[in-house]
Amino acid sequence: MSTIGIIMATYNGEKYLTEQIESILSNTYTNWKLSIYDDGSTDSTLSIIADYEKRYPDKIKGYQNPKNLGVKLNFLHALKNSNEDYVMCCDQDDVWLPEKIQLTYQKMLELEKKYPNKPNTVYTDAKIVDENLNVMQSSFYKTSNLDVRKVDLPHLLMENKLLGCTIMVNKEVITKLEIPQNLRMHDWWIGLLSACFGNIAFLKQPTILYRQHAANVIGGQGKLAYLTNRISSLNKQKNVIKDTEEQAEQFYKLYKNSLSENQRNMIKQFARLHKENWMKRRYIAIKYGFLKTGIIRNIGVLLIL
Repeated sequence: MSTIGIIMATYNGEKYLTEQIESILSNTYTNWKLSIYDDGSTDSTLSIIADYEKRYPDKIKGYQNPKNLGVKLNFLHALKNSNEDYVMCCDQDDVWLPEKIQLTYQKMLELEKKYPNKPNTVYTDAKIVDENLNVMQSSFYKTSNLDVRKVDLPHLLMENKLLGCTIMVNKEVITKLEIPQNLRMHDWWIGLLSACFGNIAFLKQPTILYRQHAANVIGGQGKLAYLTNRISSLNKQKNVIKDTEEQAEQFYKLYKNSLSENQRNMIKQFARLHKENWMKRRYIAIKYGFLKTGIIRNIGVLLIL
């Protein structure tokens, strides 16, 4: 039975941290180790972590970053330091369902049986809940209208599909992991890596209660909210596309020697979209499949580019 590493990133998480740790302790799969990387908390987060370290010295270990990294780099640096064959990412404010570790691990083993010795990633669905864990939506992906089948490189260059607080990666992902200067999100970066060099699998069963509250970095968003937000902030969305292109450029610089010729060409085309004229940007997006999920999102892409 493999030891599953669990990476939790914390920052002023005192309100929900205990509930999250207890949900991990209640999981049916018990051979795991939890590493908590704190990013400079000023509340009682560190005291809570220290208490759990004393109570579970063989299972829980806390670390303090020497400087604030932000949630994205905190996760990536923590993953890079991991020694386990399989590692899961964990937010400080959710609740894991009892079979999360077991179900995700089983899905990973199925993926590795088909694609051995490759950087493989598994991600799952989640139930969206309010601050008090009342279920608001039974499926994050149905609510967000994201097509979990489209995790090939061209689609992932334009749109992230992975929900980071549900993912498990194998050791080949960690071995291949390079940390960029700029990126949109850590789960997106892992998705790009796995799409290029390995494989990605989706488990449709929800494995966590994905808590929505005022301090969320990323939250669940329905189609109407998505459309309203995009229409009201077109200039902002253009900058988001540029940031996404910058992420692709960073990926190219770090991995160009490992990419196939086709992958290099595709990523370069995406990274320099903003340098092309109005017509060619749209032609390239359609030609290579740099698209999102659904008609509404893709109309938005073609308008914004």
